[in-house]
Amino acid sequence: MRIGFEAQRLLRPHKHGMDIVALETLHALAELGGHELVVFTKPTPEQAPTGPKSPVRASTDIPTSAGVSVVELTGPYPIWEQVALPNALKSQHLDVLHCTANTAPLRSSVPVVLTLHDIIFLEKAVVGGTWYQRFGNVYRRWNVPRVVKTSARILTVSHFERQRIIDHLHIDPARVTTVHNAVSRQFRVITDAELLTRVRVQYALPEQFIFFLGNPDPKKNVPNVLRALLLLKQRGQLTLPLVIANVTPAYVQGVLAQIGGQVLTNDIVLCGYIPNTVLPVVYNLATVFLCPSLRESFGLPILEAMACGTPVLTASTSAMPEVAGEAALLADPASPDDMARQLHRLLTDEALCADLRRRGLDRAALFSWQNTARQLVTIYDEVAC
Repeated sequence: MRIGFEAQRLLRPHKHGMDIVALETLHALAELGGHELVVFTKPTPEQAPTGPKSPVRASTDIPTSAGVSVVELTGPYPIWEQVALPNALKSQHLDVLHCTANTAPLRSSVPVVLTLHDIIFLEKAVVGGTWYQRFGNVYRRWNVPRVVKTSARILTVSHFERQRIIDHLHIDPARVTTVHNAVSRQFRVITDAELLTRVRVQYALPEQFIFFLGNPDPKKNVPNVLRALLLLKQRGQLTLPLVIANVTPAYVQGVLAQIGGQVLTNDIVLCGYIPNTVLPVVYNLATVFLCPSLRESFGLPILEAMACGTPVLTASTSAMPEVAGEAALLADPASPDDMARQLHRLLTDEALCADLRRRGLDRAALFSWQNTARQLVTIYDEVAC
């Protein structure tokens, strides 16, 4: 079978969420073998941002296996997807096209399998974000209700999100399949003291810290996380600094001003963007990991932290309890007081943390990209030309 794999943003230097899922899926499919993979992507940006040399060697972004070929297409997001990609499909003799990031071309010469990670952009409560996020939401709101009608199969990443999609878009449940995300093998307990020290020094990390992968996207819940931290500070219970990745100083200072939390300035460490290759080391260094989003369709960092042996505090809403199982502490993400109480438990109860470490390692082991790849190939076979 000859499989088209849409991964428009796979070569961009700063990868997040859906990019990581696409990359891991592609590697697992290539490792599984038995099929040809044609990867459609964009060229690496000429002005790609640079930073300090990573202390962890990066793997090749796209597999170099004999059965994998790459087709680079150019153009802005909608033009790339609605014009360049459909035109390129005509010469590739594919059996199926897998679009991996919520949207797809409205016309395709082959059956389309669409991964619809979530429909947060269709929920009226979701507002704000950067201009790029707002533009993406407008495009998705136009594209998704149309393309779900023409896709041969719709995939999503949790049972929670599957039901949301069925209810909101009025789709036949038989056309929507849950294919869970998974955790890469690089996320593991690390005992290399030299590597741990190099990363700690490079990112100026404290000896012990609470770790939070931030983001200006409102669903990431940065204001409530900082409100919870402020409550701990006021109660004399804040014993560790908070390390936040992926946010700018200006953004954090703006939130602190909004909540009257400038007193927290010296309790927060901003480490910038952390490459996916370095994240396992940072998880290992962290004392506690926070993932209290207002809404997630899956919550991959929950499993990543668990696989590294780090106790996790996550949200009691959307798909996060489904992913965490009994291996994380849960809190109401809309309640800074509840988050503060649960975080205080993690900071003071060593027996609880030890139990969560053990449970987390067992939980993360249940999710593998190899199982995901095998499930995908079965679906491709079902819908192929």
